[in-house]
Amino acid sequence: MQAPTNLENWLTREGLERVESPAPLSVRSAPWLQQSQLLDFFTLEELDTLAQAVWFVRAQPGRVLVREGERGDWMLLVLDGTVDVTKRPVTRKGVAPAADAPPERLAVLCPGAAVGEMSMLDGEPRFATCTAIEPVEAAILTRAAIAGLIRDHPTVGAKLLVKLTQLLAQRLRNTTHQMMRFIENNSKE
Repeated sequence: MQAPTNLENWLTREGLERVESPAPLSVRSAPWLQQSQLLDFFTLEELDTLAQAVWFVRAQPGRVLVREGERGDWMLLVLDGTVDVTKRPVTRKGVAPAADAPPERLAVLCPGAAVGEMSMLDGEPRFATCTAIEPVEAAILTRAAIAGLIRDHPTVGAKLLVKLTQLLAQRLRNTTHQMMRFIENNSKE
């Protein structure tokens, strides 16, 4: 897959390395194939079709895969390694955090996790920063690649959109539950 110029520039700036397509996904026995919420109901043949639409990259520890506040028309799927998801502290009760306040950890992602799908779909700035904790291999999927899948491989494209929708719905549901717990806890004070 040919990466868009803006993606190529971003990857170069962040020090990420493009790698040749690994063995077809259907012959890889990686545990993330079963653990990925995004790929868990694709056939092996469909996974191979999807793999032809992505760009594979490798990141060394400390390299940023997704940067909070930046825009991007792509998402990535963690294939190997772990990723730290952090967010700059936000203003609380009208008090801004110190300029040098460390970012807050939101999650640590393992192989099979998808990141950046919201910005890929809506073009809005990234919500958080994702940084490689250890060497990471990832597959990058662009909005244009999804459009190509829908056009050329409608079954794969439709499954991908359904899974992205389910993933986003699950994240919205989790966020709503967290918000409700926060409101309940703070209303007792």
